[in-house]
Amino acid sequence: MDSQALLRLLQLASPALPVGAYAYSEGLEFLIQTEQITTADALKNWITAELRIGAIRVDAAIVIRAYQAQVRGDSTSIESWNHWLTAARDGEALRQQSLQMGRSLWQLFCDLEPETQNFNPQEFHHFAVAFGRVAGAWQIELGPAILGFLQSWTSNLINAGVKLIPLGQTQGQRLLLALHQPITQACAEILRLKDEQLDNCSWGLSLAVMGHETLYSRLFRS
Repeated sequence: MDSQALLRLLQLASPALPVGAYAYSEGLEFLIQTEQITTADALKNWITAELRIGAIRVDAAIVIRAYQAQVRGDSTSIESWNHWLTAARDGEALRQQSLQMGRSLWQLFCDLEPETQNFNPQEFHHFAVAFGRVAGAWQIELGPAILGFLQSWTSNLINAGVKLIPLGQTQGQRLLLALHQPITQACAEILRLKDEQLDNCSWGLSLAVMGHETLYSRLFRS
């Protein structure tokens, strides 16, 4: 990957990207308050399981399909996968998170690339679809784009754990380093998934997000 594409990927996957990811814990706040996750090891196990069989795998697979459709200029496929993800998203909180982040990313991209006239900032996108489209438009290689997507998601959950458990910043970085292998393995598997293999086991995530809605006090939106 050339230096410009690498820099664009680093920007796209950066925690500083203003899409609101920091506001979401994806059920972690409920799991921590109910003492189901209380240590760095427990958080590592949860994230590893999500990377192996959770909803993030489907999201990353949709990034691939949106990327490929963007490169082909296939707006019909982009719209189709966007609606597919709406139907597949389990729970209102996760759906709203995906749509809010996707809307923010797409509007940001259109602001950053105003000379590209055929991009409408008001288009309806899930985050995975917007991420794939931006990565394709910026000519970032597909494999690194998926690695960046998964690493960004992992970093966001670790940052939530650092605040909530709480963990020290150094411990959080050790945890991220320890998750490099699960991220890499998940990326390799996701790149091989066929359309008929887009499924996941996310009932634990769904229950955690639903439980989050009833917490007495909350720092995060999910």
